Amino acid sequence: MKDHNFLVLVRHGQSEWNAKNLFTGWKDPGLTDQGSEEARNAAELIKLREIEFSAMYTSVLQRAQITGQIILQGIDQTGIPVIKDQALNERDYGDLAGLNKDDARKQWGEEQVHIWRRSYDIPPPGGESLKNTAERVLPYFNEEIMPRLMAGENILIAAHGNSLRSLVMQLDQLSEEEVLSLEIPTGAPILYCFSGEQRPSAKENLF
Repeated sequence: MKDHNFLVLVRHGQSEWNAKNLFTGWKDPGLTDQGSEEARNAAELIKLREIEFSAMYTSVLQRAQITGQIILQGIDQTGIPVIKDQALNERDYGDLAGLNKDDARKQWGEEQVHIWRRSYDIPPPGGESLKNTAERVLPYFNEEIMPRLMAGENILIAAHGNSLRSLVMQLDQLSEEEVLSLEIPTGAPILYCFSGEQRPSAKENLF
């Protein structure tokens, strides 16, 4: 096995609904032109590291898949396996999905919407909390992806703000309070280095 190997996390580029300030969740808009450009920029940042990936994991939502494909094209690695799984989907916003965030505040009140968005374990109506999201993301990561990292493979994950927050929470050993203030920008790669242990030996934000 190599002395070290890499995991790269990338949140999808700006989506059409990000641009409209809408709750998205499991809805499936595509990328804006800006989002595509963010993905191309992410590819350039990753390409500088000259990492040969074994596989890319992504969600079943097109904004993450498109971002991942743009990155693979940009790093000339379109031939690697791409694994799509619902476990990596964005947090499900339930009844908030499709609503303008300002309209939601008018309907339920600013304080209530803030609680739904920023608490760890209080879900919006019909949706998931960050805790619920982590309960599907982390078992999938630990069972399907971590063994490949421990075997020395390099893995790319193109996913979503909240599914990636769940992963960073585990990898960085953040508390429930600390993860609430964590912001992951669109199209901004995060690189973790592994040296045979499940806890990363190094981390770098490539942005």
